[in-house]
Amino acid sequence: MMTCRIILTFARLGGWALVFSASVLLAQSAPEITRRQNELQKLRNEIESYEKKLSESEKKEKLTLERIDNLEKQTTLLKGLIRKLKDEERQITADIVTARNSIMSLEEQLQALKEHYAGYVRSVYKHGRVYDLELLFSSRSINQLYIRIEYLKRFSDQRAKDLRRIVEKRGDLEDENNRLKNNLDRERRLLTEKTREEQALKRRSIDRQQALKQIRRDRNSYVQELNRRRAAVKEVEKTIAELIERERLIKEREAADARERERLGKGPALVPEPVSSFSLKRGSLRWPVSSGKIASRFGNHVHPVLKTVTENTGVDIAVSVGTDVLAVAPGEVSVIKFIPGYGNVMILNHYDGYRTVYGYLSDIFVSETQRIQEGEIIARSGEAISGSLLHFEIWKDREKHNPETWLIRQR
Repeated sequence: MMTCRIILTFARLGGWALVFSASVLLAQSAPEITRRQNELQKLRNEIESYEKKLSESEKKEKLTLERIDNLEKQTTLLKGLIRKLKDEERQITADIVTARNSIMSLEEQLQALKEHYAGYVRSVYKHGRVYDLELLFSSRSINQLYIRIEYLKRFSDQRAKDLRRIVEKRGDLEDENNRLKNNLDRERRLLTEKTREEQALKRRSIDRQQALKQIRRDRNSYVQELNRRRAAVKEVEKTIAELIERERLIKEREAADARERERLGKGPALVPEPVSSFSLKRGSLRWPVSSGKIASRFGNHVHPVLKTVTENTGVDIAVSVGTDVLAVAPGEVSVIKFIPGYGNVMILNHYDGYRTVYGYLSDIFVSETQRIQEGEIIARSGEAISGSLLHFEIWKDREKHNPETWLIRQR
């Protein structure tokens, strides 16, 4: 965002001073606008690709879990696109209001200057240049005469310059206002698109609910979902292992750089990792949702439908769809990805080897590498085949912990 401050200061005559100032917030620079347009287009392209996949799956007679995944992925993308379109509309509206206020202020200043000039012209018409001559001839010395001659010359020149400058700046602001109006027209078109996408989102949500109902009546789907969840457990383990390895390599590289700087006499340049207090929160860790009950505990369980043993590497918390999901501790967003069997998944790094995992997310409000605070809303809960749930895990390096030993006891 670029801010342009225009300050017009006019001639100071004796103890009289006239200062005009105006501030205008200009629209984003061309690279910023291009970047935002590219982001929107990328989302549109991804949504379209899933639309094609869904259209192809509709031609098949049997409903598959893959179709459920595609519906969820497209729904997530639609929500992201709608949020960006809303942000675009708010930004351009704020810019147009600021520009209009600036032009109104400058027009008032221009009118004041015109009125002052009109008074000066009337005075010259009535008295001619007699007053100026009297001012010069009343000088008490040659030095004072020269000063008054220069004063009158600069006064006249400055007035002409000031008038030209304010007219030019007014023209600049009017041009900018026209540009902002054009952008507002573009944003209104985007708002029309937003309305269309919101309708598409509503349709997709209904489609997904209907598909889930059909899937839940199919025993084979439970077998598939069980296999997908087992694969999801391995995928989370793999992802965390990759994060640990990436972290190790970064620390090794930073340590080598620090040794080299110390050898060269430049001093260490290690950036210390934020201090983690996570280990002190055992038994007092806040819940990732403000309300909800544990539907599936940590450890091995007998599946209620298939009667097979399944492992839960965290806890599943029963909550209503769309419940706010909170960060249980300060940290950084390491990964956001879609994992079949867990849906949209987020992994937070709380430092010193501690990480938390959140699954079955329906909406995500943060991005990777973003720093977050304890209690910050990071997402909303979604829905699995087994119901409306939030999946939650706690890790210390490669070791899975039972979240119930960490979470504060519910009353």
